[in-house]
Amino acid sequence: MTRAGIVTVAGKPNVGKSTLLNRIVGQKLSIVSSKPQSTRDRVVGIHTSGDIQMVILDTPGLLSPAYELQRAMRATALRALRDADVILYLADATAGTPEPLASAADLSAPPKAPVIVVLNKADLLSTNARDSLRAEGNVLVSARTGDGIDDLITRCSAMLPETPFLYPADEISTQHVRFFAAELVRETALEQLGEEVPYSVACEIEEFREGRSPVYVRAVLYVERDSQKAILIGAKGQRIRSIGQAARKKIEAFIGEPMYLDLWVKVLPNWRKSASALARFGYQTSQESDR
Repeated sequence: MTRAGIVTVAGKPNVGKSTLLNRIVGQKLSIVSSKPQSTRDRVVGIHTSGDIQMVILDTPGLLSPAYELQRAMRATALRALRDADVILYLADATAGTPEPLASAADLSAPPKAPVIVVLNKADLLSTNARDSLRAEGNVLVSARTGDGIDDLITRCSAMLPETPFLYPADEISTQHVRFFAAELVRETALEQLGEEVPYSVACEIEEFREGRSPVYVRAVLYVERDSQKAILIGAKGQRIRSIGQAARKKIEAFIGEPMYLDLWVKVLPNWRKSASALARFGYQTSQESDR
């Protein structure tokens, strides 16, 4: 009998949720950045092996929202917790045993799905520290090196319901390549910009023309102010050219064929605080009924 189900990866910002999804799936789907809050929407990865299929949801970091974008991010994380058959509650092993998930997510009651507490970055701990944390029932892994991942998959798989596969065995995601192209452009901007501007950057794919070589992609990076646009473009267009060149290589590696990236920068004032702008970029907001 096959087992299949939704595995939601949840936790505070910057604990390695995206790296864990990429490691389990075996391919880079979720963008990775040292800057917190880089994951804004849920990213779906599918791991199928033998008679097991895990539909893994990488979610935005759990935080107390201060504006509309963060409220949308929190709503996305809460929906993923409600949808889950199994929850991987990821935390930083170097910070010790984390607070309960219900407290970290500010929930009125614990989630209905079973929760596995997973401590990432275990490769940074001493042997004694690892043994102590394991004795408390935690699962220790290193998403960066792959240590402990096979054991985590085995433990998680045993908790999935007995059911036919939800998707064909050769699929690795349910999301369109346009979504990943936009994320790769935004990841590149995160890598090349300073501390303030990245949080004001959104990416929209206006055109994705396949059926030709090279594949043609027109993307727009949106910022909130003219001063941010000037930083993103750089002197004589140097910064935006650099972002475009690096992003093109990433997208080519992802789609496996040559592509031409037509990259633009536009200002959409205060988009992070605008419900209509967030809807335009595909972010969903909802009332939190479980608070």
